[in-house]
Amino acid sequence: MPQPGPIFVVDLFPKLDSRLIELLRSLFPSDWERQTIAPLWRVKDVAAHLLDTNLRRLSIVRDRFFGEKPDNADSYDGLVAFLNGLNADWVKAFRRVSPPVLVDLLEHSGGQVNDMYRRLDPYAEAALPVAWAGEECSFNWFELAREYTERWHHQQQIRLAVNKPGIMERELYFPVLDTFMRALPFRYKSVDAEKGALIKFRITGDAGGAWFLVRSDGKWELVSEPVGRAASAVEFSQDIAWKIFTKGIAQEAARPQITITGDRELGLHILNVIAVMA
Repeated sequence: MPQPGPIFVVDLFPKLDSRLIELLRSLFPSDWERQTIAPLWRVKDVAAHLLDTNLRRLSIVRDRFFGEKPDNADSYDGLVAFLNGLNADWVKAFRRVSPPVLVDLLEHSGGQVNDMYRRLDPYAEAALPVAWAGEECSFNWFELAREYTERWHHQQQIRLAVNKPGIMERELYFPVLDTFMRALPFRYKSVDAEKGALIKFRITGDAGGAWFLVRSDGKWELVSEPVGRAASAVEFSQDIAWKIFTKGIAQEAARPQITITGDRELGLHILNVIAVMA
């Protein structure tokens, strides 16, 4: 069965960063204190997290410096707890830094990170695996696609909080959705079905598309073309798609906005598909 191809996003990072810096420089002082859909973070906290990500990427990928090592990284939950602690420590420290300083640091570090990404072999092994997809080692192209979704969805959180238009054009949003959907096989692993069962996922909107998950030899596989008739067909809009995959919407709120044809239980498991480390 044909598998989905790689996702190349290197040329999109500068475009996304440019939009971020333009956005942050347009904010009023009160905007920085607005609450985002991330329960513990305001706008300034999210921006600080993005800076932390830039600096950690340079340290890990360029310098092979990993800093603190987790005490309980042998489990997924342990790794998530460790990362949450790192994120919280950084955000708390940066509450003493002014927004102009933060923006300058973001702009400077972002350019260095993007230059580094251009030099990476997309098919070489990444410094870190995409753990939310169940991988123990990943190619650079996938790890960069994962990082792109991080930058995109955190900027989207800021835009939503300050009532600015989201970045929903296909060029910049479709790669996010395509990357998120690579979490399907791992997140569906606990769901049983007959061999050959097919689930079709359709995201509506200009940046949307269709993805197919098939049950084969006791596991789920993401395929690029449908094989047989779908046991379940799931449809939802691009407006809520990113929120579902990043825990930005409660399941109770998302459920009425999802249309399912066929096996409802198979389809509703999409609400458990998370494409962030959470």
